[in-house]
Amino acid sequence: MRLVITCLMMLIMWFPALAEGPSGLPSGGAHVVTSVVDGDTVVLDSGKQVRFVGIQAPKLPLGRKGFEKWPLADEAKAHLEKIALGKTVTLYYGGARADRHGRILAHLVTEDGIWLQGDMLKNGLARVYTFPDNRAIVPDLLAAEREARAHNRGIWAHPFYRRLTPDALGKYRGTFQLIEGKVLDAAKVGGTHYLNFGQDWRTDFTVKIDKRAIKAFKESDIDPLSYQGKRLRVRGWLKSRNGPMIEATHPEQIEVLE
Repeated sequence: MRLVITCLMMLIMWFPALAEGPSGLPSGGAHVVTSVVDGDTVVLDSGKQVRFVGIQAPKLPLGRKGFEKWPLADEAKAHLEKIALGKTVTLYYGGARADRHGRILAHLVTEDGIWLQGDMLKNGLARVYTFPDNRAIVPDLLAAEREARAHNRGIWAHPFYRRLTPDALGKYRGTFQLIEGKVLDAAKVGGTHYLNFGQDWRTDFTVKIDKRAIKAFKESDIDPLSYQGKRLRVRGWLKSRNGPMIEATHPEQIEVLE
C-alpha cells in the first residue's frame, strides 16, 4: 500500500500541470512549437499560429505603429521560449477553435506535462482573459492567477498591472483592467442589468450585463441582482458609457471576493 501511495505522489509531482489543466477537453493533436511570437502566441510546425485561450500576457508592439510595449513583455516571451520552444505540445479546445485572424485558439500541454497557460499564470506573466465562446476550465485559470498574485510574482509586483478601485478610473479607459469594489446597487432596466459601484450611475463605475449575456449567467445559476452589496473583482475592457463601464458578456469576468 505504501508503495502505491509513493508512486501516486511521484506521478503528481512529475505531472502537476496536467492535474490542473485541460482535463476532458477535446484534443487537436500534437505539434512542435517552432517559434514564439509573444507571451501568449506560438507558431507550430504546421505554420499555424496558436493564440493561447484564457490568458493575456504583456503585449509587444509586433509592428503596430505607436504601440508602447507593456512592462514584462520581453520576460513573458523569454519564459515561454524556455518552456515551449522546440517542444511537442498537444492542443486542447475549450470552445471556439479559431479567431478572426485565423489563429488557432487552444490550451497547450507540453510532452513533459506543462500546461502552458497555467505555467504563465503561476509565474505572474499573464492574466486570465476569457471570452463568452471560450470559457472552459476558467476556475483552474483563476486559481493559477491567484497563486501568483498572492506571492507578488511577475506582473503583480508592477504598478502597471495593479488592481484598481472604482473611484479613479478616468485615465484607464480603453484598457483591460481588474477592478475591485462593492456593488452599491444592482438594477434591471428592460432586459439589461446594471451593477453600480457609486452613488451616481451617470458618472460612476458600472458593470453592464445586456440581455444577450443573461443566458450565460442563468446557465451558471447566477442572478446578477444577487451581486448587490457584495465586493466583486471585475475584469474587462474599460469603456466610457455615462462614466467608466465594463460590459460583462459572461459570468467568469466577475469574482465574488467575500
